[in-house]
Amino acid sequence: MTCCRPRGHMATIKNSAKGRLEPSFQARKSVTNYKETQARCWPPLWLERPRKDTGTSGAELSVPFPTLGEMWAAGAFKVRDCLAATSVTLRRCLKLGATMAKSKFEYVRDFEADDTCLPHCWVVVRLDGRNFHRFAEKHSFIKPNDSRALHLMTKCAQTVMNELEDIVIAYGQSDEYSFVFKRKSNWFKRRASKFMTHVVSQFASSYVFYWRDYFEDQPLLYPPGFDGRVIVYPSNQTLKDYLSWRQADCHINNLYNTVFWALVQQSGLTPLQAQERLQGTLAADKNEILFSEFNINYNNEPLMYRKGTVLIWQKVEEITTKEVKLPAEMEGKKMAVTRTRTMVVPLHCNIIGDAFWKEHPEILDEDS
Repeated sequence: MTCCRPRGHMATIKNSAKGRLEPSFQARKSVTNYKETQARCWPPLWLERPRKDTGTSGAELSVPFPTLGEMWAAGAFKVRDCLAATSVTLRRCLKLGATMAKSKFEYVRDFEADDTCLPHCWVVVRLDGRNFHRFAEKHSFIKPNDSRALHLMTKCAQTVMNELEDIVIAYGQSDEYSFVFKRKSNWFKRRASKFMTHVVSQFASSYVFYWRDYFEDQPLLYPPGFDGRVIVYPSNQTLKDYLSWRQADCHINNLYNTVFWALVQQSGLTPLQAQERLQGTLAADKNEILFSEFNINYNNEPLMYRKGTVLIWQKVEEITTKEVKLPAEMEGKKMAVTRTRTMVVPLHCNIIGDAFWKEHPEILDEDS
């Protein structure tokens, strides 16, 4: 913007009658206009050299430098106006950008359901193998328990926990795993769909990726599938009861499968006959069949089969070998170095009751 200095600006007119200089009406008006103009112009008009001019009446006019107060006011007006202009320009650019990013089809986002989990609650994601009875048969799993498959499941769960560090504990048995996110977790803005899809996709891809490490002689005939669900628990007690429920389910299923496959593999019964034999029996009856007919003490079965697998974070000391070379030596020396790392550790223990939680109070600690 170009600013023009008005004629007669900051002028004084010599008045011979009074013997002093007095500003005329036009000069006073010019002063007001000048102060308004110099606040909007750059460079300020007072940076120009003083000059002499002649007004319309022919009187001599002088244009002096402004005072320090006028200079300060002009600078303040300039900064304020620059910020205001910048703010207006920025708002226009943002509004234009937002308008350009939108389209007439964006209304379809209104159909998305709000699946935000309740705050300050434990978020649990449980996944299960889809049609794993058929998958186990096709890949010749050992009955009633295949340690290779169970260790593979644990490896996949460890991978999930290493990727999503807000998981404080996980529990798995058979073809299922449950992952517990901390109460204050804000991952994925606490959207249930994000929790579930990230956990299930990471687990499924890890299952395929690590398959050859546990089934060396068995090729993967087709990709496995897993489904998932999200549950929210408001208190520590409800979370402990949930995990206790899953471990109790592990005990019930494993006891049944142990007796069932003993009847099929050792007694020669068909699956239907074994099912009819066990129909209506209690846990004590199944234990009696195992001990009296097959000389199997169920309490001596591996803990991984009877209790499932618990995954928690623990500090572990690792001993590694490092080569150290001194300046005066030609060859380095190998030395053992111990360092502490926080890792996901599998446990096969009882989580029903208070003993486990007293031993590991950091799991339920919100500030851990």
